[in-house]
Amino acid sequence: MKKYLSSAVLIILLTGLTSGVLLSQTAQDVLEKMIDAQGGREALGKIKDTTTHATIEMMQMGMTGTVTMYQKEPNKIRMETEMMGMMMTQAFDGQTAWMDNPQTGVQKVSEEIAAEFKREALGNDSLLHPEKYGITYEYKGKAKEDDKDCHLLELTYEDGHKATMFLDASTYLLYKMKTTGLNQAGAEVDVENILSDYKKVGEIMVSFSILVKQGGEEGVRITVTEVEYNTGLEDSLFAMPE
Repeated sequence: MKKYLSSAVLIILLTGLTSGVLLSQTAQDVLEKMIDAQGGREALGKIKDTTTHATIEMMQMGMTGTVTMYQKEPNKIRMETEMMGMMMTQAFDGQTAWMDNPQTGVQKVSEEIAAEFKREALGNDSLLHPEKYGITYEYKGKAKEDDKDCHLLELTYEDGHKATMFLDASTYLLYKMKTTGLNQAGAEVDVENILSDYKKVGEIMVSFSILVKQGGEEGVRITVTEVEYNTGLEDSLFAMPE
């Protein structure tokens, strides 16, 4: 589930503070340790689809609901959110991004939102083989984030969008991701995803609590209740209805 404060100033500071670390630890080294921490290449490579059930709380609006996310390798996603008796569906089928809103019906989304859907749809294969998807990583050293020692990886997607990953230095699990995204008004804002409460599901370590901040303010909290792997999701589940 999948998908952040600009990192430019932070990176400049880290360059002066961690130059020795940059020489001794490469992005690939850190990435491999993160993969191992999540369960390893073999275990992650076995996953063909994932279904995640969760509750969702929109703190600023005082609303709660449920969300089910379906992800199929390598690049399909569908999110169904139920709130106040209404269901909203968002999906990307590998080519087309669309949504079904009770107020507007089924429609394609804007190019900007479609780009976000496309990035969020990327699954484990993009982590194991980033070169296939035009993804690059750059190690930005070690720093404290919320009093936690973290390794920083800067992730650049094929479309040029960037995100900074903060990996817990003691576990190499993802603690936080910072990037930019669109708010409800369509304006670009800083976004932080903070992950916690990791539990093992099968062979894989999964974050069961995700706090999303926009513009520094807490906006959404997602609490995972169940994760299922390899249930045989059909491609048709992600296709836009005709």
